[in-house]
Amino acid sequence: MSHITRREALLTGATTLLAASSVGPVGARASVQPAGGPGRLKQSVCRWPFAKVPAHEFFKAVADMGLTAVDLLTEKEWPIAREYGLTCSMGSGAGGGITDGFNVKGNHEKLIASLERGIPIAAAHKVPNVITFFGNRRGMPDEEAKANCVEGLNKVKKVAEDHGVTICLELLNSKVDHPDYQGDKSAFGIDVVKAVGSPRVKLLYDIYHMQIMEGDLIRTIRDNREHFAHFHTGGVPGRNELDDTQEITWRTVAAAIADMGFDGYFAHEFLPKRDPLTSLREAVVLCTV
Repeated sequence: MSHITRREALLTGATTLLAASSVGPVGARASVQPAGGPGRLKQSVCRWPFAKVPAHEFFKAVADMGLTAVDLLTEKEWPIAREYGLTCSMGSGAGGGITDGFNVKGNHEKLIASLERGIPIAAAHKVPNVITFFGNRRGMPDEEAKANCVEGLNKVKKVAEDHGVTICLELLNSKVDHPDYQGDKSAFGIDVVKAVGSPRVKLLYDIYHMQIMEGDLIRTIRDNREHFAHFHTGGVPGRNELDDTQEITWRTVAAAIADMGFDGYFAHEFLPKRDPLTSLREAVVLCTV
């Protein structure tokens, strides 16, 4: 199946915005609330894996499923989401790209300037989080990279604190999708955010990526819950639907996160191999706990 990659989407800001048009009904409303009341997790969905679904059709379908947010939208997409009663749960663009992150001091000036501009705008649009990255190693030792990240993030944390927006550094795998990415283990990211010591600098724990790199998902999340502000899903192997072809028991993981009282967003980021909106509805129902 041919699809846009996440790297392409993030580096180019590529999520096609179609002009407003009249769209028909997008199927029946899925039942995403189990008997006894609403689910305990605030589920969201990343836009880029569903880029083939026209923007207005996608946002309408997401709202019809009972979701309230969409992840990884750029600033120009936020108003379109709001037309359907949706917020952006993770803003994309202000924090730079995957490969050139806070681990390199030479990137700091550009990243800090972009975040200082973008965070107040995110706050004004009620976007609670913005994404940024550790960057690729290029031979840099981990301890040097951690120190560089802490130095840069310390320079931008106050604007995040002042505006109530959380800077989320994403943990990604370097084994399959992002060769040489430095923030490829939870311990690396935890060391950085602990040293920064800000309630507005946290980690985006991508369950798909960390299953590939280290597994031990539930224990890691429980032991370090205060450092994780956001979660992403994706089936392993393949990053496809959250179904019985995958090795993660998603309902168990979702329930464990909900049991911790997590009040951030749990966002779906899988590449659908079947009808995309049907697959999304199934994932939402599966993770409604």
